[in-house]
Amino acid sequence: MIERVEVSAVGPDVELQSWASELPPQNATLTIVRVFDEDGTQGVGATPSYSTGRFDRAMLESLRLVAPLVIGKDAGLREAIWHGLDDLTLPVLPGARSALDIALWDLVAQRSGLPLYRLLGGARERLPAYASTPMLADAQAYVEFVAEMRAQGFRAVKFHAWCEPERDLEMLRAVHAAHGDAGITFMHDGEQRYDRRSSVLIGRELDAMGFAWLEAPLVDLDLDGYRDLRRQVGVPILPGGNTILEVQQVGQALRMEPWDAVRFDVTIAGGFTAARKLAGLADAWGLRVELQSWGYTLIQAANLHFGLAHEHSGYFELPVPHEPYEYGVENPYRVQPDGYVDAPTAPGLGVVVDWERMRAARLSSFTCTSRNPEPSEEM
Repeated sequence: MIERVEVSAVGPDVELQSWASELPPQNATLTIVRVFDEDGTQGVGATPSYSTGRFDRAMLESLRLVAPLVIGKDAGLREAIWHGLDDLTLPVLPGARSALDIALWDLVAQRSGLPLYRLLGGARERLPAYASTPMLADAQAYVEFVAEMRAQGFRAVKFHAWCEPERDLEMLRAVHAAHGDAGITFMHDGEQRYDRRSSVLIGRELDAMGFAWLEAPLVDLDLDGYRDLRRQVGVPILPGGNTILEVQQVGQALRMEPWDAVRFDVTIAGGFTAARKLAGLADAWGLRVELQSWGYTLIQAANLHFGLAHEHSGYFELPVPHEPYEYGVENPYRVQPDGYVDAPTAPGLGVVVDWERMRAARLSSFTCTSRNPEPSEEM
């Protein structure tokens, strides 16, 4: 039985990133959930949030309301607990549900002595990784950055740029001219900031250059725009994956055939329990799953394990440069010389957390127990 839940919002002092010229650098908050059973075994889950100007405590405040609902519950009943977090009035923030659900899965995997991807089913032992770039200064900086990623072992690179169509295209052409014959797979992320006309122009050029996909050219809710874009370009089209998250919503969206893959982040979309449903839906439509994992190592870990567990998942997204995202862990991920990331071997998520460093960056926290179902603050 779950005896205690601890929740912390962590705001490390690391270099801030942006994904568009009009977007200020973003504070990256990591909200961590730790669940403990009666014998002291713990499970860990996390969810990210990004905000301008200050760190975001919304996930922690949402968890303050729902974390007490798992006290006294059997972690083995994850499906029942997942549904029990929603009282069908106002929706729970998906990230809050995600962090709790991941922590419960991690706890059960810890008990079983299995790496989490094996508990989830286990489809493979390695995933191909792509370097997910920051926004850089100019086209030449991207050309040089790709050379650095190749030297590290990456065989695939996804670009985040300025989200200015002509400027982005100039950079993408330059990178392709410099590295297009080197056996590198390229993807591009528009961060939902192009219009329909520019999406078509960019999509056609990326198709001619052999890009693997164009991601999030339009806002995710523009399903008509995505459907029409797919009819006009040959390059595969993916959504951003942070807006349409509920299984029923994704199922309704897929009827319009707007995307060439289903995209989501396990730590945002409702945890492993929800991810399994979304992956099953993708299978039913004959689509692969392309997971997000931009963020700290605890965010990457959940998505890596799910990707390893699902037969039709594609790449593992590894944000670079690595250092800002490795705060507070002792065993971050690195790409192997052949471009793959290997499966973790330790039980559960397998992340070794430096809890002292996490506490040093703590913004706020609370604990709830079976003896005290009301959360108590621990600043």
